[in-house]
Amino acid sequence: MEAPERNLALDLVRVTEAAALNSARWLGKGNKEEGDRAAVDAMRLSFNALDICGKVIIGEGEKDEAPMLFNGEELGTGTGPKVDVAVDPVEGTNLLAFGRPNAISVVGVAPAGAMYDPGPSFYMQKLVVPAAAKDVVHLDAPVKENLTRIAKALDKDVDDLVVFVLDKPRHKKLIEEIRAAGARIELHTDGDVAGSLMAVDPRINVDVMMGTGGTPEGVLSACAIRAMGGEMLARLDPRSKAEEGALMDAGKDIRDILTVKTLVKTDDVYFVATGISGGTFLSGVRYTGNGAITHSLVMRGKTGCIRFVEAHHAFERVMRFSSVKYD
Repeated sequence: MEAPERNLALDLVRVTEAAALNSARWLGKGNKEEGDRAAVDAMRLSFNALDICGKVIIGEGEKDEAPMLFNGEELGTGTGPKVDVAVDPVEGTNLLAFGRPNAISVVGVAPAGAMYDPGPSFYMQKLVVPAAAKDVVHLDAPVKENLTRIAKALDKDVDDLVVFVLDKPRHKKLIEEIRAAGARIELHTDGDVAGSLMAVDPRINVDVMMGTGGTPEGVLSACAIRAMGGEMLARLDPRSKAEEGALMDAGKDIRDILTVKTLVKTDDVYFVATGISGGTFLSGVRYTGNGAITHSLVMRGKTGCIRFVEAHHAFERVMRFSSVKYD
């Protein structure tokens, strides 16, 4: 038996709240760089107030030249536990810029050395399922076979299933195969961290996520999937000869099938997400005139505890001492 110990996720939620509050001012204004910059600035300031020795393993900005919390950056006060950090200050910068649903601010943390370092990989093939179906799927099985097995594990018919797929040209054949199998599809322009979470969240009408998305987002998603007991099967999926060559030079085998246990090597993982633009997954930031309301998902893998946090922020008081100017 152990006495209750610090739940780092309850500190981390302040980090994603700060990023969401600062970036939500840019909702629908068509400027994804400034929205991302606002989130990065708030997230960095908030992280550096935490008593951790953090190192960014999964950063953001390298692919689209956005403002960065860069890979290798050190976060925290330098005291406390040594941890790997995965961040996406705005997951879905286009969603934020164009006022579309499901933009979120996301952080995952695990003990130092526990997170998979994807190196120069930008893209990976992913198959995400909830706990009930984690032992019945295979990344190389035909789409119809996987969907049939998932449906049986979930006690559903195949035509009851909803599959999350990014609406990209690369998924044309995948979409055709899903439809031929009889399953239904939710097509989303962006946001495959949210898609992974929807697939393992019993509150949401999504049963599985399929397709190729961001590799950094895959590692970040794995923090939550492991905490929730689901499964992600993944394989690095370079989209250019340059990316493939960089992976070979880095010693990455693009034939390897990765799982949540190889992407995050421990159950002692923390994951938090705060809604920015709102949607089916998390409500977005709602400004009230004298403050704002945020909604967050907070997970601790070791205990399996999942919290939904509604926070009411009073700007008049916060602005007396906050370095982040939310108003």
